[in-house]
Amino acid sequence: MTLAGKPFRPSDWVDRMCSTYASFGVDKKLRYSPYLKPKLVNNVRSLSVDMKLKQVNPEGFEQLIQFAKENQLSIINPAGEAVTIEA
Repeated sequence: MTLAGKPFRPSDWVDRMCSTYASFGVDKKLRYSPYLKPKLVNNVRSLSVDMKLKQVNPEGFEQLIQFAKENQLSIINPAGEAVTIEA
């Protein structure tokens, strides 16, 4: 959801973002990064980000935060509270 409370488009943005950080396993199946997962939050398709990504891939983390800012996306913590994250 955007900060204005509207759904973000395109609706498959979560899958696109997850696939950007995914890789193919030896079985040739796409494996999501352990740091990014699609998730339903209050019936809204969302992107769950493990904060360890900031240490493992600082540039990727910064890119995600910049994407959220540019698109005015809501960022919430596991308790469901709105937060501001600096890259």
